[in-house]
Amino acid sequence: MPTEIDRLKQKLDRLIADIEADSRPRIDAWAGKIKRPSFTASAANLAHYLALRRHDLRPLQRSLAALGLSSLGRLESRVMPTLHAVRATLGELCGEPQAVRPTPRQFFAGEHELDQRSEEMFGAPASGRATALLVTCPSEAADDPSFMLRLAERKVEAVRINCAHDDAAAWQRMINHLHVAEEATGHRMKVLMDIAGPKIRTGAARAPEGRERILTGDLIAIVAEGSFHRIDLAEEHFAIECTLSDPLINSAVGARVFVDDGKLCIRIERKTAWGLIGRVTSTSDKGLRLKPEKGLNFPDTLLDIPALTAKDRDDLDFVAAHADGIEFSFVQSVADVETLQAALAERRPDDWRELSLVLKIETPEAVANLPDILVQAAGQQPTAVMIARGDLAVEIGFARLAEMQEEILWIGEAAHVPVIWATQVLEQLVKKGTPSRGEMTDAAMAARAECVMLNKGPYLFKAITELDNLLGRMAVHQHKKTPQLRKLQSWG
Repeated sequence: MPTEIDRLKQKLDRLIADIEADSRPRIDAWAGKIKRPSFTASAANLAHYLALRRHDLRPLQRSLAALGLSSLGRLESRVMPTLHAVRATLGELCGEPQAVRPTPRQFFAGEHELDQRSEEMFGAPASGRATALLVTCPSEAADDPSFMLRLAERKVEAVRINCAHDDAAAWQRMINHLHVAEEATGHRMKVLMDIAGPKIRTGAARAPEGRERILTGDLIAIVAEGSFHRIDLAEEHFAIECTLSDPLINSAVGARVFVDDGKLCIRIERKTAWGLIGRVTSTSDKGLRLKPEKGLNFPDTLLDIPALTAKDRDDLDFVAAHADGIEFSFVQSVADVETLQAALAERRPDDWRELSLVLKIETPEAVANLPDILVQAAGQQPTAVMIARGDLAVEIGFARLAEMQEEILWIGEAAHVPVIWATQVLEQLVKKGTPSRGEMTDAAMAARAECVMLNKGPYLFKAITELDNLLGRMAVHQHKKTPQLRKLQSWG
């Protein structure tokens, strides 16, 4: 008569067989994408993880936990080693002789690989914390040498230069100041440059006479740049330009448009020869003042926009020559990564794979294609994933973002690829000098990523100090999904 342990062992045997069979086509398809031999095992682990997560494991988890065994809840970096270790223990409990289990070296190999790749991407983390810091440079950093010096003194691992702002001359001055700061402190900082990508933004805005803010229920026209003269809408309605024409052509009636990270939501009511007419369905009670250079999101519209703009290609000439890595905005597909890699190979034919690549995940398409995108990138060059929570929240919704940031962390760990937690980290502290309770908790959760990004603001250095302290505290309590059971000091 089979015992409960026998039945569990049989379930686990079937699960292992299913994972091996289900993952094989994906592993075979990915094989040709991998030029870095060290990533082969990581791609296989990612394929195993994706196959595993096609199953509902909750009943099995409870049964294993009741036996004092792994509940499989922390196996992202070591899928098959964990399953085989649990299987070996069940076999021993059933009296099977000579159970084969992974060695500690084999069991923790994925975790070690992730640590190595994080150091390759960001440099060695500062003493006292395991999570690297990435800081966005303001325009003032081009003419203020003290900015880079203060970052180096605080052991910041990497700086971000946003190519959407300033120019090559200013970027060069920033990098020159960084090298001087490195020389003065002995602390190396990586330079990551963010190419802007096909970001859709607002252009000029028009408001009715006597009105400053658009409110819920107002009509608004969305037109191509320079097309205000074509609007056949009464002057008492709002209007705003869109920097790309593709969304105006492809958006359907009923589709949503978000302005300025979701501060304004518009529902399209009519299409015209010159653009779109929509009605505001939500904004704050006091409304919103329309401004140029604000983000526009079309989450319900399929857009066929080249991954690299003409400006991006111009900027890559500088980036490929001066940066340690590239942040790739609005990447959505394997083809996008291939396009960028081809552009890098043109500029650095002998060593382009030494440049690191940060994949900014900002759209539903990028989420859906993330495993294949990851393999195309990390199979060729050092790679990290950025959870770009601003655009991503608008595109998929704030509730879904709360789930998705967890899932991206899991996928990154399964691929042994570092993850950057970005957007609005300690934003109130950076901008106003005092943190909110919620953002301190958010920053503590960010300790599960390999890197946290801070944006510019008047209280940036105060935020760096607070975040450094917070990440140091969290490092002794949490590693990825695993609590670290350090002796508690608050009681006793």
